[in-house]
Amino acid sequence: MAVLCGVDIVEIDRIRKSFDSCGESFRDRVFTENEIKYCESKKVVRFESYAARFAAKEAVSKAFGTGISKGIKWKDMEILNDPQGKPYVVLSEKAKEIYEEMNAKGISLSLSHCKSYAVAYAVIEV
Repeated sequence: MAVLCGVDIVEIDRIRKSFDSCGESFRDRVFTENEIKYCESKKVVRFESYAARFAAKEAVSKAFGTGISKGIKWKDMEILNDPQGKPYVVLSEKAKEIYEEMNAKGISLSLSHCKSYAVAYAVIEV
Protein backbone atom coordinates (compact mmCIF):
# COMPACT_ATOMS: atom_id res chain seq x y z
CA MET A 1 0.00 0.00 0.00
CA ALA A 2 1.16 3.52 -0.79
CA VAL A 3 0.09 6.78 0.81
CA LEU A 4 -0.24 10.26 -0.60
CA CYS A 5 0.20 13.09 1.90
CA GLY A 6 -0.78 16.72 2.03
CA VAL A 7 -0.20 19.31 4.74
CA ASP A 8 -1.21 22.93 5.15
CA ILE A 9 -0.80 25.62 7.79
CA VAL A 10 -2.92 28.77 7.89
CA GLU A 11 -2.60 31.97 9.90
CA ILE A 12 -5.89 32.36 11.74
CA ASP A 13 -5.65 36.15 11.29
CA ARG A 14 -5.62 35.62 7.51
CA ILE A 15 -9.00 33.87 7.74
CA ARG A 16 -10.32 36.53 10.13
CA LYS A 17 -9.23 39.27 7.70
CA SER A 18 -10.91 37.45 4.79
CA PHE A 19 -14.14 37.49 6.78
CA ASP A 20 -13.65 41.18 7.62
CA SER A 21 -12.99 42.23 4.04
CA CYS A 22 -15.25 39.84 2.10
CA GLY A 23 -17.77 38.73 4.72
CA GLU A 24 -20.27 36.11 3.72
CA SER A 25 -19.02 35.94 0.12
CA PHE A 26 -15.73 34.41 1.32
CA ARG A 27 -17.48 32.09 3.77
CA ASP A 28 -20.06 30.93 1.23
CA ARG A 29 -17.46 30.37 -1.51
CA VAL A 30 -15.21 28.17 0.63
CA PHE A 31 -17.39 26.41 3.21
CA THR A 32 -20.47 24.19 3.02
CA GLU A 33 -23.63 24.75 5.06
CA ASN A 34 -22.64 21.99 7.49
CA GLU A 35 -19.16 23.45 7.98
CA ILE A 36 -20.60 26.92 8.58
CA LYS A 37 -23.09 25.55 11.10
CA TYR A 38 -20.28 23.74 12.96
CA CYS A 39 -17.89 26.71 12.99
CA GLU A 40 -20.55 29.22 14.00
CA SER A 41 -21.45 26.99 16.96
CA LYS A 42 -17.86 27.40 18.23
CA LYS A 43 -18.25 30.96 19.51
CA VAL A 44 -14.87 31.22 21.29
CA VAL A 45 -12.84 29.43 18.60
CA ARG A 46 -14.96 30.27 15.54
CA PHE A 47 -12.12 31.55 13.34
CA GLU A 48 -9.83 28.76 14.51
CA SER A 49 -12.46 26.24 13.38
CA TYR A 50 -12.84 27.91 9.99
CA ALA A 51 -9.04 28.06 9.59
CA ALA A 52 -8.64 24.37 10.45
CA ARG A 53 -11.23 23.42 7.81
CA PHE A 54 -9.58 25.72 5.28
CA ALA A 55 -6.22 24.03 5.98
CA ALA A 56 -7.85 20.58 5.75
CA LYS A 57 -9.27 21.33 2.30
CA GLU A 58 -5.84 22.53 1.15
CA ALA A 59 -4.17 19.43 2.62
CA VAL A 60 -6.65 17.03 0.99
CA SER A 61 -6.30 18.76 -2.39
CA LYS A 62 -2.50 18.52 -2.10
CA ALA A 63 -2.74 14.82 -1.26
CA PHE A 64 -4.89 14.40 -4.38
CA GLY A 65 -2.08 16.11 -6.30
CA THR A 66 -4.43 18.70 -7.78
CA GLY A 67 -4.44 21.59 -5.36
CA ILE A 68 -7.47 23.86 -5.20
CA SER A 69 -8.91 24.94 -8.57
CA LYS A 70 -6.92 22.43 -10.65
CA GLY A 71 -9.54 19.74 -10.47
CA ILE A 72 -11.06 20.07 -7.01
CA LYS A 73 -12.89 23.16 -5.78
CA TRP A 74 -13.44 24.31 -2.19
CA LYS A 75 -16.92 22.86 -1.82
CA ASP A 76 -15.93 19.53 -3.41
CA MET A 77 -14.68 18.63 0.06
CA GLU A 78 -16.68 18.91 3.26
CA ILE A 79 -14.80 18.60 6.55
CA LEU A 80 -17.01 17.18 9.31
CA ASN A 81 -16.51 15.56 12.71
CA ASP A 82 -17.78 12.22 13.97
CA PRO A 83 -19.53 12.04 17.38
CA GLN A 84 -16.15 11.64 19.11
CA GLY A 85 -14.80 14.77 17.38
CA LYS A 86 -12.58 12.99 14.85
CA PRO A 87 -12.47 14.92 11.55
CA TYR A 88 -13.35 13.26 8.26
CA VAL A 89 -13.92 14.38 4.70
CA VAL A 90 -17.03 13.95 2.56
CA LEU A 91 -16.32 14.21 -1.18
CA SER A 92 -18.58 15.63 -3.89
CA GLU A 93 -19.35 13.48 -6.94
CA LYS A 94 -16.57 15.23 -8.89
CA ALA A 95 -14.01 14.60 -6.14
CA LYS A 96 -15.23 11.00 -5.76
CA GLU A 97 -14.45 10.42 -9.45
CA ILE A 98 -10.85 11.52 -8.92
CA TYR A 99 -10.69 9.43 -5.72
CA GLU A 100 -11.94 6.33 -7.55
CA GLU A 101 -9.59 6.89 -10.53
CA MET A 102 -6.72 6.80 -8.02
CA ASN A 103 -8.03 3.51 -6.59
CA ALA A 104 -7.95 5.22 -3.21
CA LYS A 105 -8.97 3.22 -0.18
CA GLY A 106 -9.41 5.93 2.44
CA ILE A 107 -8.61 9.45 3.57
CA SER A 108 -7.37 10.22 7.07
CA LEU A 109 -7.26 13.74 8.50
CA SER A 110 -5.67 15.39 11.49
CA LEU A 111 -6.44 19.02 12.40
CA SER A 112 -5.02 21.26 15.10
CA HIS A 113 -4.89 24.92 16.01
CA CYS A 114 -3.39 27.26 18.53
CA LYS A 115 -3.84 30.99 19.06
CA SER A 116 -2.16 31.99 15.78
CA TYR A 117 -2.18 29.01 13.42
CA ALA A 118 -4.29 26.11 12.21
CA VAL A 119 -2.71 23.06 10.61
CA ALA A 120 -4.06 20.02 8.80
CA TYR A 121 -2.50 16.80 7.60
CA ALA A 122 -4.22 14.50 5.10
CA VAL A 123 -3.27 10.97 4.07
CA ILE A 124 -4.87 9.15 1.14
CA GLU A 125 -4.31 5.39 1.06
CA VAL A 126 -3.84 4.01 -2.47
